Amino acid sequence: MTPGARTQAAIELLDLIWSGEEPADRIADDYFRKRRYAGSGDRRAVNDMLYAILRHRAKLDWWIERTGSGLGPSPRTRIVAELALQEKSSPDDIKALFSGATHCPEVMSTEEAGLAEQLYGRPLSHADMPDPVTLEYPEWMDRSLRALFGDRLAKEMSALNQQASVDLRVNMLKSTPEAVMKALKEDHVDAEPTPLSPIGLRLTGKTRLAGTTAFKKGWIEIQDEGSQLVALLTDARPGMTVVDFCAGGGGKALALAASMAKDGHIEGDLIACDISGYRLERMIPRLQRAGAEKVKTKVVAARNDDWVADNAGRADRVLVDVPCTGTGAWRRDPNAKWRFTPDDLDDMLAQQQRILGTAQTLVKPGGQLIYATCSLLQEENELQLAWFLENYKEFQALAIDRVWADSIGGPPPPEGPCLRLSPASTGTDGFFCAVLQQK
Repeated sequence: MTPGARTQAAIELLDLIWSGEEPADRIADDYFRKRRYAGSGDRRAVNDMLYAILRHRAKLDWWIERTGSGLGPSPRTRIVAELALQEKSSPDDIKALFSGATHCPEVMSTEEAGLAEQLYGRPLSHADMPDPVTLEYPEWMDRSLRALFGDRLAKEMSALNQQASVDLRVNMLKSTPEAVMKALKEDHVDAEPTPLSPIGLRLTGKTRLAGTTAFKKGWIEIQDEGSQLVALLTDARPGMTVVDFCAGGGGKALALAASMAKDGHIEGDLIACDISGYRLERMIPRLQRAGAEKVKTKVVAARNDDWVADNAGRADRVLVDVPCTGTGAWRRDPNAKWRFTPDDLDDMLAQQQRILGTAQTLVKPGGQLIYATCSLLQEENELQLAWFLENYKEFQALAIDRVWADSIGGPPPPEGPCLRLSPASTGTDGFFCAVLQQK
């Protein structure tokens, strides 16, 4: 691909990302799957441009508006701004990319050329930018994030706007961290143990895992270390009845299955539930590859589900990793931060409360409900926990250091009675986890 063709690919991808709801990486994978002529270098160059623009969106828009060019934010104008501000490309170099040749962007308009002229030589960041622009987060979240992080706001938000590491969870049904590290090294893949999860490995370089022995044999799953810790804190053990109530793609269900294994076989009942039968069907090949075929899947209704009613009070553990704003995973999908509005948050909070109210009925006396989000917002975390304890007084919150000692071992990250993870503090995605026991 020529530089101009790569620029056009980035424009097309940005248009797809900003007009849909799918994560950016999934859209990019699908885009290049249909364009086999694009080599690995082309894909890497386009993705680098794509994610740079997604991570600089607020600053780019601030500059586009400030120039008074009359142009609004769009894939084309944001690429022009990125090239001029961050890449320091001259107006002539930018015009050369927008040549109108085959597979290249259409020739720049007079206004676009003027934008390139006005932005050339300026810095990407500017002292006049407010914090939400400088730190790349929605202005309506400012009060909540500032109340949570205080003087750590800049550090926390900057870490959320960096590229995430690639973490692997070792499938203890089939292997061990030591054996997996050895197998990966034989396939020229370097990895090191994760700092907090005893079953995690972190890649130290870029690589494709699909061709490795460890992946083909189901010894590993890609899973952020924070997500692994939530699954471990569920403390699922052989012989228990465990419900993953919002199973989604099945990452945590697979981790729970390994925790319930004895001599390589799952003992007890593990049920992965979701309102989407499609998501559960997509989980099946992952279960088979991991040797976790014994995991049951169950589609449950959003309200008044018969299966939930029939199984009230039966589960030793119920993991409720609720749908949320995903603020803790902005490293992986920078565009996600711009999808939500305050009204969306209100709807999400109501949905989380409905899910909690339903899921708690499954917990047996003495059993545990594990509430988790990949959000940083207190509205979805501490305030939801307070709401639950106020409305369901038969539950009590357990101290996270006690749960950590019993399930993982060693001291937990210091963040109070519940677990709080973030890229800046723990090097993981942002997660919240509270463990609630029925008295």
